[in-house]
Amino acid sequence: MLFRKFFSTSPAVVRVAPFVIFLLLTVGQGHFGPTSAYWFYLAKTLVGVWLIWEMRSFISEMRWTFSWEAVVVGIGVFAVWVGISGEWTTQNSLWVKLGISQPPKNPAPVWNPFEHFGSVAAWFFIAVRILGSALVVPPIEEAFYRSFLYRYIASQDFMAVPLGKFLPVSFFGAAAIFGFSHNEWAAGIFCGMAYQWLVLRKKHLGDAMTAHAITNFLLGAWVVWKHAWNFW
Repeated sequence: MLFRKFFSTSPAVVRVAPFVIFLLLTVGQGHFGPTSAYWFYLAKTLVGVWLIWEMRSFISEMRWTFSWEAVVVGIGVFAVWVGISGEWTTQNSLWVKLGISQPPKNPAPVWNPFEHFGSVAAWFFIAVRILGSALVVPPIEEAFYRSFLYRYIASQDFMAVPLGKFLPVSFFGAAAIFGFSHNEWAAGIFCGMAYQWLVLRKKHLGDAMTAHAITNFLLGAWVVWKHAWNFW
C-alpha cells in the first residue's frame, strides 16, 4: 500500500519512480563483493514484481497483449542485438575510440554465475536473470521510455499527448536515450525505435512489452547456449 499511495500522486510518478528504484538497485550490483551482482539481481527482480503489482492499476496502457507484429519485432531485435558487432557498437569501446576515456586497466567482470557458485545455484541465478529480464523489465521500462519519456519530450503535460502520435524529435530522442542506457548502444537505438513503433501502431504498451519480453528471453537463451556472457 505504501507504493500504491505514492504512485497515485501523479501520472509521472507512477511511470518514473518504479524505473528509478529499479535503476538504483541495478547500480548496486557488484559493488558489495563479486557475488553481490547475483543477489542484487534477485532482489531487484522481486522488488520489480512488487512495483509492477502496485503500479498496474494506474497505467491503463500497461497490459500484456500479443500479436504477430510483436513476435516479428521481438525476434528481429534479438537478431540485431547479437548480430551487430564491431569496435564502435558498444560503449565500452566507443568512448575509447573517440578519445573521451582510457581503456580500463582491468576488464569489468562478466555476469557468469558458474564462476562463483555450484551448478544448482548457478542455474537458479540464470533462471532468475532470464525470467526477470523477460517478465519484469519490460513493463517497467516500457512505462518509462515509451509511455512517459516519449511524450514528455513533446510536452510537460505528457498525458495530453496521444500514444499513437508520431513525433520525430520524441521518437529519435527517446530511442537514443534508451540506446545509450545499454552498453550495446547501436542495437539499443534500433531496439528503442522498434518498440516505439509498436506503441505508435497499437496505441498501448502491451505489444511492445511482449516484443521486449521475447527479445530478452531469446537473448538470455543465446547467452547460456553460446556462453556469450558479455551480453549480460
